[in-house]
Amino acid sequence: MSANTPEMLDAWRMVAARRSFEGRLPLSSMTRLQDLLNDTDGEARYTIEFDQDALRVPYVELRIEAQLPLICQRSLQRFLLPVSLVQRLGLVRDEADEAGLPPDYEALLVPEDGMLHPADLVEDELVLAVPVVPVNPESDAVERDWPAQEEELAKANPFAALASLKKN
Repeated sequence: MSANTPEMLDAWRMVAARRSFEGRLPLSSMTRLQDLLNDTDGEARYTIEFDQDALRVPYVELRIEAQLPLICQRSLQRFLLPVSLVQRLGLVRDEADEAGLPPDYEALLVPEDGMLHPADLVEDELVLAVPVVPVNPESDAVERDWPAQEEELAKANPFAALASLKKN
């Protein structure tokens, strides 16, 4: 965490004070994200803002910029996936409160003590940003026609015998 962002924040006090924090977080400090990356070189820059919207729904808004080192599954080469995201999380005390959130909010269930770990919020969003199958957008697309070999065409169709029985 950067020096100006506390390790833990009281979500409800931060909303009441309309606080915001910004900082940098090394990729090497994110243990859950490490398994998805090729290496842990780099860092994530983030801004966390606590506030209430016009409907008085408390939220935390995350803005994250990072370059994630991944292995392209097309070329098997390392590439940097640029991640730039803005996510608004509606703060809820109970799972039933999730239904009352506006449609563009994701729910964040706040523990009973109200304490949140900003580093965990950033890491959660980066984990979700990693594609299931990473592909470098600059790699060549694999567009090939794989025609059947002559020997495959020469082989008899295993269902040809069934077709002859059907005719009888």
